[in-house]
Amino acid sequence: MKVLLLKEPKDKDSGPDPYIKELGSYSLEATLIPALSFKFTSLDSLFEKLSHPECYRGLVFTSPRALEAIKICLKEKSKKEAWSKSLKQMWNIKPTYVVGKATASLVEEIGLVPQGEMTGNAEKLAEYISSREKPNSSALLFPCGALKREVLPAELEKKGIHLESLIVYHTAQHPDLQESLSSYFSQQGIPASVVFFSSSGVKSCLQHIQKLSGDLINQVKFVAIGPTTAKTLRDASVAVSCMAESPTAQDVAAAIHTALQPHSC
Repeated sequence: MKVLLLKEPKDKDSGPDPYIKELGSYSLEATLIPALSFKFTSLDSLFEKLSHPECYRGLVFTSPRALEAIKICLKEKSKKEAWSKSLKQMWNIKPTYVVGKATASLVEEIGLVPQGEMTGNAEKLAEYISSREKPNSSALLFPCGALKREVLPAELEKKGIHLESLIVYHTAQHPDLQESLSSYFSQQGIPASVVFFSSSGVKSCLQHIQKLSGDLINQVKFVAIGPTTAKTLRDASVAVSCMAESPTAQDVAAAIHTALQPHSC
């Protein structure tokens, strides 16, 4: 069976994509198509804030893109030297909170130690942070996207824990999306399952997929990476066959496998 994953493939230099690998273990043929593109911004401001760890209680990352912004900063020789010489060590005595294995992996790549990766969503991460942070302390630095949800800042603010948000990327529909989807459907046919990885991805892709699937749309099993994405699908009157227990390749593959059973969840 064929599965369409609406996400960017993993960098080829870092080995095979984990989603392709995990779905292959269930004898599922997966294809990845990027739904979104990202434009990075405020990188000078980001590194300026990273240069003053004494001003913050720690770091919070809920998206791999925020780490990509830091990695772009560190391509500059002087910034990379400053990070390696002292800044990395100074941040490492403070907590770095994350959601998801992909984000945690990128945190490790820049030399920091992630905490909370298995929380899975903003609500659970807020609980995790609240159990470890004292109220009315210094702010946690939160590099994020322009479309970030307000759940995490709001929940932490209730507990007296302040996030200092800095928008470091903007999200848009991938410029090749329509062409890639049309090519996939004409060559591969209608997939047994389509997996959405974000609310933005739903908004960018859903209408195209519905149009390309035509009358056979009801045969497609829709899977969501998490509760927010699932809600966006349901708000668009789409039945969600399954939701991954956590945002990992293993759990997404298991959710798709379950969805494709005769009596799915």
